[in-house]
Amino acid sequence: MADDMTGESGKAVRSGFGGKIAAGLHFVATPIGSARDITLRALDVLAGADVIAAEDTRTARKLMEIHGIPVAGRPMIAYHDHNGAEARPKVLAALGQEKSVAYVSEAGTPLVADPGYQLGRAAIDAGYRVFAAPGPSAAVAALTVSGLASDRFLFAGFPPSQTGARRRWLEGLEAAQATLILYESPKRVHRILGELRELYGADRQVALCRELTKRFEEILRGSIDQVIAAIEGRVLKGEIVLVIDRAPPKSASAEDVDQALRAALVDLPVKAAAAQVASDLGVPRRDAYQAALRLKEEQG
Repeated sequence: MADDMTGESGKAVRSGFGGKIAAGLHFVATPIGSARDITLRALDVLAGADVIAAEDTRTARKLMEIHGIPVAGRPMIAYHDHNGAEARPKVLAALGQEKSVAYVSEAGTPLVADPGYQLGRAAIDAGYRVFAAPGPSAAVAALTVSGLASDRFLFAGFPPSQTGARRRWLEGLEAAQATLILYESPKRVHRILGELRELYGADRQVALCRELTKRFEEILRGSIDQVIAAIEGRVLKGEIVLVIDRAPPKSASAEDVDQALRAALVDLPVKAAAAQVASDLGVPRRDAYQAALRLKEEQG
């Protein structure tokens, strides 16, 4: 966490929050850097929950201390990737006693590249209520400052560590008609940028976002080649989010259109087949319709 996680005076911020909250599992988004990014609702939940579950209980305690929220003898349950099977029954037992449980990951929104999915699934399957106290997310923060299209985006998480699996994973995402968002370790970011240049082309636009909302926040925008050049020889540190522009549209050939229309005309009338192919291949609907009429005539 960043050093600026204090009030203006340098002392902990007294929140004055509290009050009973509904029984159930509350997923609470926490700051990815500055502690001041926490929401008022998150403070309400942390102050009022009967039980606090956290990916890292030390981080959770520190955040609560900063905002003047005492643990006050409430149970704290560590729940992370390595102890889920052992910790889940404890959380479910508390829910079974009609208690409210607040779950926080180390930073950001729980379940977004963080533990918690199996916990949420188990609570839902058992019939308990599950709530979200929304807030900070590194993926959305990076998209916001990337300068890339935000109307459609795909969060892909962390790439596989093994070379073959990672290459197949990247190949599967290459043609996605959405802005891609992925997380990567600073130790591996040079490697994956090189692989992206090879697979996606040197001109694909990207934004490398590092240490978002923290003191040393850095955002590098440009083509893959330009970003590679900007970090050449540097040892990067901190959390990194890569935002990658969507694949450029590919122009379909007349042969591609005819082939798609022949397949569509098997089950669809001319107008519907033309509309489907026009949408799938990104060609003008009128052109697809004229081609469909021609093929229908040729078929007799």
